[in-house]
Amino acid sequence: MYTYEELKGFVDHCSRCELCRTRNHSVMGKGNLHSPILFIAEAPGRNEDRDGVPFTGRSGELFDRLLREIEMKREEIYLTNIVKCNPPGNRDPHPNEQEACIPYLKYETLLLRPKIIVCLGRIAAQRIIRPDYRITREHGVFLERKNTWLTAVYHPSAVLRDETKLPQMQEDFRKIREKLEEVRGEVKVNIDSILTKSNHMVSW
Repeated sequence: MYTYEELKGFVDHCSRCELCRTRNHSVMGKGNLHSPILFIAEAPGRNEDRDGVPFTGRSGELFDRLLREIEMKREEIYLTNIVKCNPPGNRDPHPNEQEACIPYLKYETLLLRPKIIVCLGRIAAQRIIRPDYRITREHGVFLERKNTWLTAVYHPSAVLRDETKLPQMQEDFRKIREKLEEVRGEVKVNIDSILTKSNHMVSW
């Protein structure tokens, strides 16, 4: 199994689609590799292409604010994109570009083994959760798949374009925090159960 550093090296030198010809920097995911929560957006924007870091600029500022409001920070989460290079003109990534990059995302997920996956925006939700996902109707709703909780929220850039969406996004982030606490509680209960069983099995 590859390490994060090895995977980043593959992403930095990737030429699996035409986006490698127009990028300034590929943008590998970044954050806490032991985090129980994984945020996935669709693709880096202009600022990310310039900096080589996910979610900089105004969208990043809003994302950080939403994390602060639920008493979290970037160091506690892992943040990545489906596509690792900026599509020209900040257009939506094409299906073939998504397919070219999906192996990297799958490997990131294997490295993290998150308990919660949050899709940031329609495109990520339709690729990760369901092709006909309707984010305007289903945002903030959790579903469980293979012992992992999935949900989607608006992309920060959508909120910057339409500030009336901000209260909905703030509520969705509160739900994310609640789900995280629920998951942590389940983990603690499982650990306590294991320790109790071991006490009964071992006499010393």
